[in-house]
Amino acid sequence: MVLLNENLFPADLGWRLAFGLGAVFGVAILLVRRNVPESPRWMFIHGKEGQAEELVQEIESRVEDSTDEQLEEVDEDITIRQRKSTGFGEIARTMVTSYPRRSVLGLSLFIGQAFLYNSVFFTFALVLSEILGVETASAPWYLVPLAIGNFLGPLLLGRFFDTVGRRVMITTSYVVSGLLLILTGVLFSKGTLNATTLTLMWCVVFFFASAGASAAYLTVGEIFPMETRAMAIAFFYAVGTGLGGIIGPVLFGRFIEQGREQVAFGYYLGAGLMIAAGLVELVLGVEAAQRSLEDIATPLTTVEEAEDAAPAASREEAPAASGFRWGPP
Repeated sequence: MVLLNENLFPADLGWRLAFGLGAVFGVAILLVRRNVPESPRWMFIHGKEGQAEELVQEIESRVEDSTDEQLEEVDEDITIRQRKSTGFGEIARTMVTSYPRRSVLGLSLFIGQAFLYNSVFFTFALVLSEILGVETASAPWYLVPLAIGNFLGPLLLGRFFDTVGRRVMITTSYVVSGLLLILTGVLFSKGTLNATTLTLMWCVVFFFASAGASAAYLTVGEIFPMETRAMAIAFFYAVGTGLGGIIGPVLFGRFIEQGREQVAFGYYLGAGLMIAAGLVELVLGVEAAQRSLEDIATPLTTVEEAEDAAPAASREEAPAASGFRWGPP
């Protein structure tokens, strides 16, 4: 609002300064990242088991000091093949052949949330100015409540994803946000909502949607073997954004040109994708709350070694021990 105020900055300068903030934040993240330790699993996979053990011991010590309780010893071992990297080919093969149901789940969750978020945030100011008559200079202020709703959703609901469970909470948050979006579309098409009430409706929608979307990132990062988790998040984000994030704003841009009824139809479409994704989670979701990551998805090396003894088309439901102490082969 400051940088785009032409009373303070010329029009050809303000947007460039706003655009440049992205680079500033990027540099800040690089500085923060230097103080964030790598995942112990990543360290172990890449031959840095000493650093991994040191980090885990530090975490355990902090937990014991803060709770005044001694953690239970873990006496189970797991053997993996250490490697420098895991190729895209192996990742794709693992997703398609070993975890097809989980791949469908990840795509569904990401496409639904990407369509909703990108279509709304990229076109919300246009809806306000073109249909509801809000002045262009004032429209960005209406995004502030949406940001607040986005922040409060995961903050207040996040704990329930670990207590009530992933499947129930993801399904609920996706479906509830979809139903509220349908209600928003109905009221909007009838002309019941003005700029303020539409914003409040969106704030509530995103309160639930943001909690579900945050859990979607968590889900695809924990339901695949540990060698592929980081790339799994990147893959589903890229594909989901490519399908839902690009198509959504394009469609909504055309809907705005055609008027209120078409915009409402776009809301129904986004609601349908969110509800469908929630139902996919209900059917295909993996309950990962309070479970070890190796219990959810066996590491690739272990899968490879087990294939000679018990070949299977899919290992999505293969059980594993709930606790592990890693050791090099």
